[in-house]
Amino acid sequence: MYRIGELSKLSKVSKRTIDYYTKMGLLKCDRSNNNYRYYHEETLNDLKLIEQCQQMNMTLHEIKDRMILLKSKQVDQSVLEKQVKHIRNEMKHLHNELHEVLQAMETLGVEDRKRVLKQVSPQALALFQTLMVFSG
Repeated sequence: MYRIGELSKLSKVSKRTIDYYTKMGLLKCDRSNNNYRYYHEETLNDLKLIEQCQQMNMTLHEIKDRMILLKSKQVDQSVLEKQVKHIRNEMKHLHNELHEVLQAMETLGVEDRKRVLKQVSPQALALFQTLMVFSG
């Protein structure tokens, strides 16, 4: 169990942000007799998930829905439908960005193209290919 300051240092998330997430219901804590907040080990994973979702431009309310879905034994169809819609929108956005990148790469010379491709990880290239197949 971690106090808020310890959690903040470990996660590199400010105490104020952790407090805000707790008030929103994104994070759970236990209160001690002297009213200190104690967070479980799994809270570090929750903070990582929140960060990943924010990188996908999800709102905090969408993140909360996703966290409920992931932790719930029961599936709420409306929440699941929202998640699928969000993923479809993200895939469409990524497809458009990828298309723009590919068009721009066509204007590059062979050496410049190789230099750009060296900066892209094999996993990202595989993801690009998969995205092209699914969104094609």
